[in-house]
Amino acid sequence: MPVLSTSDYKAPALLRNRHLLTIFPSLFRKQKTVNYTRTRIPTHDNDFLDLDFSRVASDKLVIILHGLEGDTRRQYMTGMVHIFNEGGYDTVCMNFRGCSGEINNALRFYHSGETGDLETVVRYITGTEKYQSIHLLGFSLGGNVTLKYIGEQGTGIPAIIRSAVAISVPCDLKDSSVELEKRHNFIYMRRFIRSLGEKLEIKAQKFPEISLKDFSAIRNFKQFDDRYTAPMHGFRNAEEYWEAASSKKFLPAIRIPTLLINALDDPFLGKGSFPYEEAEQNPWFHLETPQTGGHVGFVSFSGKHYWSELRAFRFIQEHP
Repeated sequence: MPVLSTSDYKAPALLRNRHLLTIFPSLFRKQKTVNYTRTRIPTHDNDFLDLDFSRVASDKLVIILHGLEGDTRRQYMTGMVHIFNEGGYDTVCMNFRGCSGEINNALRFYHSGETGDLETVVRYITGTEKYQSIHLLGFSLGGNVTLKYIGEQGTGIPAIIRSAVAISVPCDLKDSSVELEKRHNFIYMRRFIRSLGEKLEIKAQKFPEISLKDFSAIRNFKQFDDRYTAPMHGFRNAEEYWEAASSKKFLPAIRIPTLLINALDDPFLGKGSFPYEEAEQNPWFHLETPQTGGHVGFVSFSGKHYWSELRAFRFIQEHP
């Protein structure tokens, strides 16, 4: 029954508000940049994925996936790269389609349940024959992709993939969408919709079937996913997309050591994103729910690494 009833994370005294914990790292955290080496790989549909490697000549690799409208330069990504490089692991940060600084070629882009691109990356990495073990680590949307992928793979997951960690994950996308519509989350929703709209403007220059008429009226993910995400990726509507893409129903099939860390005060997550029952029934799936942490926050002022980085490193190190 791998539900971790207690967690040793304690938020700094001045940052116990969930929104402060969420916002502080992106505004105020200072750390060394990462000198990535970029590799572009093709996809089956004549598109591309940009991978950013940070190598230390290791035979162990961590594949790291960012969140919605993130990229490999985000502080939560570089923080993980640093701790794993220092601990003797190579890392590769996967940019979702359209998130690497160059818009992708296809009409489609990325979404919370798109595991095919992660599969492409895994196959590419294993094909290089440079690594003895691979570990997966995803944040938020990237965490949902990670959990869904390993659940889909089940007992057939490649033996080279030894463990996975997912942080601040909306396992139930409908639940999370409802939560993000609440007034206290207005600033996050507005930022996400604006960023997605800017990418659609660029894509519309190549694909005139993308209509941005009355885009300013879109206020939430339900409206955005109904109009864009669902039809662009083969779903009837937002509800069908959320049902198909949510990782929660794939958790019982996980068959490698996996840790999900979701803070109880995460402003993005509803009750559906705290899968206690699934963790109680699956010995491979570990759930840790700190009282505080915000969304991809887990700020620490003692030492150079945040608690979430130390926790993820410790878990992956335990499963070589």
